[in-house]
Amino acid sequence: MKLIGILFITFLMVFAVGCSDEKAENETAETEEHSEAEGQNESEEHLEEIVLTEETMKEFGIEVKEAGPGVIKSHIDLTGEIIAEPSRISHIIPRFNGIVKEVYKTVGDKVTKGETLALIESNESLSPYEVQSLIDGTIIEMHMTQGELIGNEAHAFTIADLDKVWANFNIYQKDLGKIRAGQKTLVSVGSMDIEETGTISYVSPIVDEKTRTATARVILNNQTGKWLPGMFITANVYVSEKKYPVVVEKTALQTLEEQVVVFVKDEDGGFRPQAVKTGNENNDNIEILSGLNAGDQYVSKNSFILKAEILKESFGGDHGH
Repeated sequence: MKLIGILFITFLMVFAVGCSDEKAENETAETEEHSEAEGQNESEEHLEEIVLTEETMKEFGIEVKEAGPGVIKSHIDLTGEIIAEPSRISHIIPRFNGIVKEVYKTVGDKVTKGETLALIESNESLSPYEVQSLIDGTIIEMHMTQGELIGNEAHAFTIADLDKVWANFNIYQKDLGKIRAGQKTLVSVGSMDIEETGTISYVSPIVDEKTRTATARVILNNQTGKWLPGMFITANVYVSEKKYPVVVEKTALQTLEEQVVVFVKDEDGGFRPQAVKTGNENNDNIEILSGLNAGDQYVSKNSFILKAEILKESFGGDHGH
């Protein structure tokens, strides 16, 4: 009887342990299922569509474009300045020594060829003679005043034809082999939002001994007068270009949960964040390697508005518009 009792007690202990292990396994499985469900819900919540009315999109300047093939131009950034073209500068020198009787023009005035700038009384003949402009242009320097005794060894006026100016850029040695005449170049003054596309017309064959740079030149049309000699300018020199299957505007990219995303328009008109992998890029466009197909509609401008809606939702907000 004692042996039977011991065996019965042992059986009860084993049964209890087995039940306990089974219960623990069931609880673990339920916990994992619950966690997985929560993760799925969070993912679904994160990928929930954002629905915007046409009025809202117009109000916030949200634009939609179609992803597709595009050309990405690689460029080199250079700095430089605007100068007057030397052949378009005229230094006016009085023919005879004398007294300045009248001065008719001053710095900044536009003059035409043959126009009288000043009147001087000759010391030799005591007769007055006119100082005239030799070109059409703008007076950029003047070195005479009424009543002044002036000689014929120094120029009295400097006149420049600024209808065309030179944009000269410094090329550092590391870029010398990449810059050449004929390349398209975007010239700009960032602080003034001025820009123009031109072509490199000249690259100097020597390197300056002091700066260790060569010079590239772009001739700019300046009939509007927006390019002022002495301006500090920058240039994007396009050195290569290549076509890629899927290209979007860089303004479309946003970062969510440490992922680069593009907001894609679904068939029902809503927008959802789509994770993408990017490739080659320039200042404006970027290649999409995966996550977006040609033909997909995406938010190209002001996509940060949709990102803000996602973040607001994650903090319990409401993004219905």
